[in-house]
Amino acid sequence: MQIHGFNKTTLLDYPGHLACTIFLGNCNFRCPFCHNKGLVLAPDNEPLIPTEYVLSYLAKRKNILEGVCITGGEPTLSSDLEYFIRQIKEIGLLVKLDTNGYRPNVLRKLTDEGLLDYIAMDIKSSPQHYALLAGLETIDMNKIEESIHIIRNTAISYEFRTTLVKELHSLKDIEAIGQWLKGCDQLYLQNYRENEHVINPIYSGFSKDELLVFQEYLSRYIKQVQIRGID
Repeated sequence: MQIHGFNKTTLLDYPGHLACTIFLGNCNFRCPFCHNKGLVLAPDNEPLIPTEYVLSYLAKRKNILEGVCITGGEPTLSSDLEYFIRQIKEIGLLVKLDTNGYRPNVLRKLTDEGLLDYIAMDIKSSPQHYALLAGLETIDMNKIEESIHIIRNTAISYEFRTTLVKELHSLKDIEAIGQWLKGCDQLYLQNYRENEHVINPIYSGFSKDELLVFQEYLSRYIKQVQIRGID
């Protein structure tokens, strides 16, 4: 595995569980507001953490840790992801996968094999603006739709999540997202926050009041809408 980051303890990345977070390199999107620039644009320049070290640490901490969050980049691009997850499951830990949903075939295989305990899929924007937010000239929305369908029809715990950027999201986008995901279990809103690792640091987040308006609006369509990182 091309592991480029390892957060040994987190209470935030895997809801309800003490976990660690593993960061993999490479991504098939180029979201301009992404805060993992190194993992997306130049993963080969990032430090490489031996897989054996990570697995050894997990084995030693298996009676303390409850789960592992695998994120990126885009984890489903890793050819040995399934084998890696199997090794984690053999240790006895839960596995949460963060994904942009653009490789539904991988997602289906992992869910069918019973290798995932929680899925978090990014919803970039409304369907009509998806390519723009993904940083691509064109996008195959059928892949996104398929992943949404897989996730909504599995017994696995899941969440959809949207990072909101003031310059890139409008109320019309929020309305479209709500109608698109109507009836789903939960959607998390994450306010954009700039840091030194953002691909294109020209954006800003919304105010607390604006986020609360979006939350109220989306709650008409989605069972549970929560805001992460609200002050």
